[in-house]
Amino acid sequence: MNATINTPKKTGEKVAQGMMENVLAQFNSAAHHIDLHGDIQKILKITNNEIIVHFPVKMDNGSVEVFTGYRVQHNNALGPYKGGLRYHPTVDIDAARALAMWMTWKTSLTGLPFGGGKGGIQLDPTNYSTSELERITRRFTYALGDNIGPEHDIPAPDVNTNSQTMAWMADTFMSTRLPAKRSLNQHVVTGKPDGIGGLEGRDRATGYGVFLTIKKFLAKQNQILKNKTFIVQGFGNVGYWTAKFLEEEGALLVAVQDASASLYNPNGIEVDSLKNYISINDNSVGGFPRAEIIDKENFFALNCDLIIPAALGNQITEENASKIQAKLIAEGANGPINNEGEKILLSNNISIIPDILCNSGGVIASYFEWLQNRNGEVWQLEETLTKLNHKLEKSFNKVYAYAQEESIDMRKAAYCIAIKRIEKAYIQRGIFP
Repeated sequence: MNATINTPKKTGEKVAQGMMENVLAQFNSAAHHIDLHGDIQKILKITNNEIIVHFPVKMDNGSVEVFTGYRVQHNNALGPYKGGLRYHPTVDIDAARALAMWMTWKTSLTGLPFGGGKGGIQLDPTNYSTSELERITRRFTYALGDNIGPEHDIPAPDVNTNSQTMAWMADTFMSTRLPAKRSLNQHVVTGKPDGIGGLEGRDRATGYGVFLTIKKFLAKQNQILKNKTFIVQGFGNVGYWTAKFLEEEGALLVAVQDASASLYNPNGIEVDSLKNYISINDNSVGGFPRAEIIDKENFFALNCDLIIPAALGNQITEENASKIQAKLIAEGANGPINNEGEKILLSNNISIIPDILCNSGGVIASYFEWLQNRNGEVWQLEETLTKLNHKLEKSFNKVYAYAQEESIDMRKAAYCIAIKRIEKAYIQRGIFP
């Protein structure tokens, strides 16, 4: 038997290191602003646990590949670790560390009883069949073992994973429990299909949250969405639903970018037409007939009112930030702007709705699903969106008010609020032993 070792590559090393630098710089800035206790600062700068697993999977042709999977658990002072799993070539331990830290701040900011975790497998899922991805996912879940669990660490979908991935994970995890305990473990993951305990509306929750925070920000400026032009980087789940909700409010999508192409139409790109196109074209926007192809380097420089980066980290940097004309950027992705790029944007009076606020609708909906499963309930779509609106409005108002009171940007304000909540938990509980 010949085995291929799917060795982690250097593909995402620079990106991951940049993300770590970003998240630590953002943390340090906020910690200094609130005069965070030095001992707690030491704790929050490092992760609690870092799990690396290597596991073999038989391919469709009978060969065997050995994959490497990661799960980083940053902090659980407020509750179980919570965060997504992504399948992407840039996944490595540094990327998982950065993303896990962001999840800690995100769950704290939104007032959830969760900590932060993140992980995934370094692979390009387009290179594998559906049956191979199922075996990879199930074997990864088995390899993680008791490192995940409904009261310990609760994964969710992320880049290139979806409800089907979560269904495979849930089934594998439950199948390896004692028969009497299996039904008690349904909430080991969130983002499941609605037929096996998933939350109605979970698919659109992140995009809905991005849309809501944009709408609420504009309202603070006495503006509305109607006739606003916007561009979206990434047209997956988050990008699509954000664009869909914005379009319904009268905003106009004029450009979209993914790995296949950058498209532009100043007269507007109809969101569902593009969605229907990519559904039969390998989920790629390339070749869409009702828009022109533009140079990818000019995408963020387009004349528009709003930019929604909803793909990967470190997309807006010191190399392209000065060309941006939009006056508002809403971070649908985690860490899409690096620190040097952000300095340029802020100096040019461009507002940023930070990721830990802007795209927090997904983890809030995950919490709702977790509650639904624990309590044996079934929530309806209207109930989900109503509760989501309420939580996001509360978070947004806190961040916006704090930023105004302290004369700081919204990212630092969000971090300060999130870190203060964790600091309070440590002060009240003490440090064991």
